[in-house]
Amino acid sequence: MKVIYASRTGNVESIVSRLGVDATKIESGNESCPEDFVLFTYTDGYGDIPSEVEDFLAANSEHLKGVVVSGDTGYGEAYCQAGDKISETYGVECLYKVENDGTDEDIENIGNLLKKL
Repeated sequence: MKVIYASRTGNVESIVSRLGVDATKIESGNESCPEDFVLFTYTDGYGDIPSEVEDFLAANSEHLKGVVVSGDTGYGEAYCQAGDKISETYGVECLYKVENDGTDEDIENIGNLLKKL
């Protein structure tokens, strides 16, 4: 399963790097992915989907199989809401919510999830 990710502060990039998977980074949102993928994203603002992720999904959502989302619990209710919004909008599961760049346990859990897909 292909991994596609967006990272602004480096947290999501760190997660993907620690997983040791082949991944493609969303830079502008104009990228394409003609195969099934899991999206790794951050939550922007106060629970928003990053604009480059929205642009990417507008053209590639038919291949989206799930989302892993990073957030900061300091935002309360908005924690990882981008994942919830993507899940609801595109009818896929929010596979995992992770605080910032995650713990070693988070990385192991996410890795195990990816193996099952």
